[in-house]
Amino acid sequence: MDRRQFCRSTLAASVAAAIPMLPGCEKKTPVATEARTSIRGISLDGNEIEIERAALKELGESMTGPVILAGDPQYDAARKIWNGMHDKHPALIARCLSAEDVSQAVTFARERELLVAVRGGGHSWPGKSVCDDGLMIDLSQMHTVTADRDAMRAHAQGGALLNALDTASLEQGLVTTAGVVSHTGVGGFTLGGGFGRLNRKYGLAVDNLRGATIVTADGKIRHVSAEEEPDLFWGIRGGGGNFGVVTDFEYELHPFDRNVLSGNIIWPIDQARDVLEFYAEWSAGLSDELYAGPAVVTTPDGQRALLLSAVYNGDPAVGEKELDPIRKLGKPIDDGIKVQDYMVMQTGEDALVHHGIRSYAKNGTVKEWSQGLVDAILEIDDPRVFVDNHVMGGAVKRVGELDTAFPHRNAEIMLLIIGIWEDPAQDDDQIAAQRAAYDTLQPYMGSYYSNIDFDQAGVPANYGPAYARLQEIKGQYDPMNLFRLNSNVEPKV
Repeated sequence: MDRRQFCRSTLAASVAAAIPMLPGCEKKTPVATEARTSIRGISLDGNEIEIERAALKELGESMTGPVILAGDPQYDAARKIWNGMHDKHPALIARCLSAEDVSQAVTFARERELLVAVRGGGHSWPGKSVCDDGLMIDLSQMHTVTADRDAMRAHAQGGALLNALDTASLEQGLVTTAGVVSHTGVGGFTLGGGFGRLNRKYGLAVDNLRGATIVTADGKIRHVSAEEEPDLFWGIRGGGGNFGVVTDFEYELHPFDRNVLSGNIIWPIDQARDVLEFYAEWSAGLSDELYAGPAVVTTPDGQRALLLSAVYNGDPAVGEKELDPIRKLGKPIDDGIKVQDYMVMQTGEDALVHHGIRSYAKNGTVKEWSQGLVDAILEIDDPRVFVDNHVMGGAVKRVGELDTAFPHRNAEIMLLIIGIWEDPAQDDDQIAAQRAAYDTLQPYMGSYYSNIDFDQAGVPANYGPAYARLQEIKGQYDPMNLFRLNSNVEPKV
């Protein structure tokens, strides 16, 4: 029996013994306040540790939200995250309802050097928001979003989803950069950078972040901004979850007409070369208002096709003129670009990548289009592989390389290699297919986006010139590297 199996077996036995018996031999919900014995966990260095009954009871009594153990009816639902590939079993789950709850959970983990995962929206592609045998800090119940038209600001709690951020802002005639799948959580999305369909006009999510409330490894609740603890504020804008648990994000909002020229154009794959070669030149001169990116996809009937997704943030008549040259190319299967509610695009991919789907992804930035890159994209002829994109340039590129901790500013586009499937038996073949496609494109790509990349190799090199400062900040706020389940920065102590 391996260590994880042993730990889970011991945990299950411990929890079973901990559950008080009621008349009729029915068991009460095994929350931490009712534990009658200790349970097993895993430390930061990978060793098994004992979590004492008294400590479990104390943690449970100190929080307003429940501390859930294996065997609780809520446990399996609470440990599940978006990507079905990650089926992990925490020793305990602290379901927080406030920053004070988070502080109690963080202190509990620090004092025991207990492995910690932080679940915001639970949308971590590589599965960093859940762990085996450690503590899962669950923010899913902290999901309130408010938008203030007068202040031009939105506040989103750490467990909120992008749909809620968009909805609250749009109701005020405002918007900020949010991602392309609306059931993504604001937390990981923002901390890692934050690409969206409006980033050419307004910048990344980190460029719109104006403040945050964060619980650091010492358990302190801190408010950070450009004026308050500016080094830490710099670090969370691109440095991921390395520095603590963010319980509130403050975003700048922008006036916005939600009825925008937007939609998709689809060409048969035999026309893809002409379109991509045209796009390579045409895209270099696009306005900040236009977000337009190509993707190679597989249609529901199994055919390969080229799809161009577009959103024009401005006068639709002007947008029609800017899009006209590419819309005239070839003979599209479908041209769905029209004036429509912004949320049509923002929710359009939700069903395809629904909760429980299995998915593996890699990515890389592209500084300039070349004939070699076009050839490489078209060389990938595997229906299991989607070559998608995050369009950059515009306002993203005008932010200084070290103005935030997100240094990947000089690219025109980020290409994503994505596989999605349902059957666990396909895992190995699907992963191999995505890696083969990545290997084909890798010579034309540079750094990667850590929010999406499954493997996250070479973290120091990927942060580039930002890494040294990130290490200094990590050493100040998390010298024991409590928050390590992320694109991890080693603290400089």
